[in-house]
Order: sequence, then structure tokens, then C-alpha cells
Amino acid sequence: MIYLIAIALLAFFLEITIQRFWIDAMRKMKLEQVTKLYGPKWHEENKLGTPEMGGVVFVAVAVIVAIILCVSGFWSFTEVLLCVTYPIAAAAVGFADDLLKHLRRSSDGFTSMQKLFLQIAVTVPCVSYAAVPPYIILPYVEVSYPVYVAAVSFIGVGLLNAVNVTDGLDGLAVGCSLFSFVGALFVLCENADAMIIAAMGCGVSLGFLWHNSHPASVFMGDVGSHFLAALILTVCLTSGSVPAVFPLGFMFGIEIFTVFIQIVAIRHFHRKIFKMSPVHHHFELCGWKETKIVARFWLIHIVGMLSLLLIFTLI
Repeated sequence: MIYLIAIALLAFFLEITIQRFWIDAMRKMKLEQVTKLYGPKWHEENKLGTPEMGGVVFVAVAVIVAIILCVSGFWSFTEVLLCVTYPIAAAAVGFADDLLKHLRRSSDGFTSMQKLFLQIAVTVPCVSYAAVPPYIILPYVEVSYPVYVAAVSFIGVGLLNAVNVTDGLDGLAVGCSLFSFVGALFVLCENADAMIIAAMGCGVSLGFLWHNSHPASVFMGDVGSHFLAALILTVCLTSGSVPAVFPLGFMFGIEIFTVFIQIVAIRHFHRKIFKMSPVHHHFELCGWKETKIVARFWLIHIVGMLSLLLIFTLI
């Protein structure tokens, strides 16, 4: 337990320190929030000009921590590849999308199909490499290897997009991620590698929340949301407990589901279910303050995690 605290603290202080330098560098390079085609209008006044792509530091911290763990003997080189390859590869997709947006000075990066193709291209090989029998995708539901890879890849790509759409308010996505990693420490406590990844995730998330809490000094960008999503899935993959992704990704699942519902309602019934999706924007338009929405969504995420874990335990 002591080494997990040490890993979390190391990641925390690295994130706080390096992020401070990265914020200054982004201001000089003018890597700042650009006008988005979605979201409430007042976001243009409150959030434009805030440095973005803070998730680049997540990758730097993960690499530094992985090297230290490898040198100190906690991880072998194989374990390093297993535990950080997918988060870094997913972050690379997000980074390319962010960079394209800034080069165009637009909220448009890759097209939806281009982004989906790249997400699948990095997810499938990593899931295939990390798959460990028995191949269980739901509690007590064991499947063949090909079905497992396909199902987990589908979940992984969905999680990448789910964390991405959740990242719309100061501290929302990273706060939920923090609680997910804390939950993983308790749920997946039988696997040392999974606990190390979760501890690193706790430190990175908490360190970024230092800068991203309202009013945010920096946004994580797609590079950050992709990294956190992939790290959550990696924790579950490494432990051999893929079903754990459902409670750990509870709020992210709600957010992406509201987007799905809204799209179906508009395209097929020509009406809106929410004033705006994802659902955190709906509550903004209802007059809720940003800090109130974030705090309540954190609570819903915690309660949702605990509820699903209880259900899975009783099954």
C-alpha cells in the first residue's frame, strides 16, 4: 500500500509541476481554446483563450513514472508496454485531432469517420495484445477470443468518445476519472499492475484537477480525454476484469447515452429530448451553475459506481 501512495504522490507532483510549465508554453504558442460549434453561447466568453491540450502532460507523467517503475524493478519492460501503450496510442489520436483543430483555428479536426477509424486502429491491437483468459465481458459471461477482442474494442472506442463528450465543464471529466481510479484501487485490489496503473491515474487526475478546477487554467483537450479513457480500460484489461469498466465508467456512459438519445430523437422524431446534449449542457441551459453541475455529477458517478458494483456482487 505504501508504494501505491508513493506512485500516486509522484504522479500528482509531476502533473502539477510540469503542467504549470506547459500552460506557459501553450500561451506562448497560442494553443488556446477556439470557438466551438456546440455548447452554450456564454462558453465563448468564459472559456475562449484558455490553454488547451493539457493532456500532453498526462503522457509525459506516465512515461516518467513507467521508467522509474522499470528501473526500480516494479515493472519489467513487457509490463511497461502492456500498461502504457494503449493510453499513449489513444492520446496520440487525440493529440492529432487537437493539433488539426488549432491549425485550422476551428472546432473541426478529423471527420467522425476518420476519428473512429483511428480509434479502432489503436484499440484493436492493444486489446488483442492485453487479452488474458478467461475471456469474460460481463459477469459470468465467458466468450471466445475473437468475440472478446471485438466486444472489448467496441467498449474501448465507446469509452474514448464518452470521456471526450463528458469533458465540457471545468473539472467534470477529470473529477469523474479520479473517482474511477480510486474505485479501481478497491475493486481490483488483487492485481498489482492494475493497482499501480490506478494509483498513477489518481495522481495524474488529482494533479490536473489542481489546474482544471473552476475557473480552469487549462483544458485537457482530446489528447487528455483519450488518455484517461484508455487508462481506465487498461486498468480493467490488466486485471482481467473487463466488466469493471461499466461501474468505473458510469457517468461517462450516461453522457454518451444522452448524446445518442438526442441524435435519434432529432433525426427520426424531429424533436429534442434535452435542450442540449451531452446532458451537462442541458442543465446549464436550465440555469444551473457550472460548479453545481460538476459537484452533482461527481456524486451521481460515485453512487452509480457503488450501485453497479453492488449489483455485480449480488449476481
